[in-house]
Amino acid sequence: MHADHPLDGRHALITGGGTGIGAAAAELLSAAGAKISLLGRRIEPLQEVASRVAGAAIRCDVAVPESIQKAFEEARAANGPIDLLIVNAGIAESAPFHRMTRGAWDRIISVNLTGAFDTVQAGLPDLLNTEDARVVFIASVASLRGVPYAAHYAASKHGLLGLMRSMAAEYAKSKMTVNAICPGYVDTPMTDQSVARVSQITGRGEGDARSAITNMNASGRLVDPKAIANLVLTLCLPLSRDINGAAITIDGGTSA
Repeated sequence: MHADHPLDGRHALITGGGTGIGAAAAELLSAAGAKISLLGRRIEPLQEVASRVAGAAIRCDVAVPESIQKAFEEARAANGPIDLLIVNAGIAESAPFHRMTRGAWDRIISVNLTGAFDTVQAGLPDLLNTEDARVVFIASVASLRGVPYAAHYAASKHGLLGLMRSMAAEYAKSKMTVNAICPGYVDTPMTDQSVARVSQITGRGEGDARSAITNMNASGRLVDPKAIANLVLTLCLPLSRDINGAAITIDGGTSA
């Protein structure tokens, strides 16, 4: 293992790999020597990131179990068994609770929580068969506190921590660690969509809505996706084998 490439030969599979946190993680893990498989619903952004990291771009909808199985088979064909699994695919919506529909609830839970469950189950045989296997869930500060107008999103992200902590406890004696990163608002397309929704719901201008969201991070700034990718990389290093069952916040101090 070369010091500059501590993940040499490792296969990292990233869901939601085409934009934001997933794309930033792909670049850092690749720079550390990992082989990269990028999964997502839209092939064009995946191909764009894949071209930068010499990775595999694979279409996958995590809300469809058959799609996950097929995508994992393609990833194994391209890069071999999976060593590092970054569970990043997620969606967000907003609605006042009394107007929240069952359809919206099912959509959020099926992608953010059930999709995460299916993703990890698909990778588990490989992960339990390799040294220093890693599962990293990209959760949210919404895993740790309630979010007005996003009860379904917060519930899905709270559920992700329950899944992570249970797995970490169950597999504590294995060669796999299971952790979660809980970012505040990050400078990604998902936050841009949140700004648009807040503007729509409240009637505020987009500039006001962006300020309101940015100020939900105690630092008064959005988190850089590279900072989250850096923590993903750290958790994937062999030296991090004793970090297990951790929910690590990156939110500028909001949860302090």
